[in-house]
Amino acid sequence: MVRLADAAERRLGDHGLFEIRADDAGRPACDYQVPRALDRDGIRRVVDGFAAAATRANQAGFDTVEIHAAHGYLLNQFLSPLANHRTDEYGGSRLNRTRLVLEVTEAVRSVWPAEKPLIVRLSVSDNNADGWRVDDSVALAAELKARGVDAIDCSSGGFAQGRIRSAPAYQVPFAKAVKQGAGIPTIAVGLLGDAFEAEAFIENGDTDFIALARGALNDPNWPLHANRELGGDYTLWPVQTRQVAERDRVLSSPQ
Repeated sequence: MVRLADAAERRLGDHGLFEIRADDAGRPACDYQVPRALDRDGIRRVVDGFAAAATRANQAGFDTVEIHAAHGYLLNQFLSPLANHRTDEYGGSRLNRTRLVLEVTEAVRSVWPAEKPLIVRLSVSDNNADGWRVDDSVALAAELKARGVDAIDCSSGGFAQGRIRSAPAYQVPFAKAVKQGAGIPTIAVGLLGDAFEAEAFIENGDTDFIALARGALNDPNWPLHANRELGGDYTLWPVQTRQVAERDRVLSSPQ
């Protein structure tokens, strides 16, 4: 899988997207890049850039594309009223704020093979009462499904105004809400390193897939260990491990 994103505020002043200036009170902007609003030509470049990236991903042999519209990246900035203060057709109402994400999705789906999955990652909630909410994500997910998206990768947050306490499985309710509300498969994330707990969320219908980041960094063989913990065998392991004596002891999970 390859994830497509416009890093926006996370990169320096390249491509003429940003300028450094004093804020409205005339004070220096410190170490932050102060963005200026994209005009229609800039928005068109963003849409075309996502489509071009999807085309390259297909040519490179990737089997899945994920559009990153979460965690404060550019598409998430358009979605969230915490960040989007535009007064044109890309700001204001939820319909307007979702316009760019839908245009990007349509462009990517048009060049991405129909038989290959297309995923969109959302911050399901800004975790702020004045921001993007779960019901907004459910409505957007339904629109994305209608445009050929196969699953929603459900995370949350991305802006300084939001707060949530992290704990094991703390974001599973977001995946469940989108799955049930929009009728689309979801991917749950967020401290899901316990194989039995992760399996239970799938069996109970809370989500369709489990994704790990830090857990996979800590143990790149987590799926193989999880398979063994859940009653599987060594079929999925590389053939070289067949030469290892006492595999259950030597290759057991570091957890």
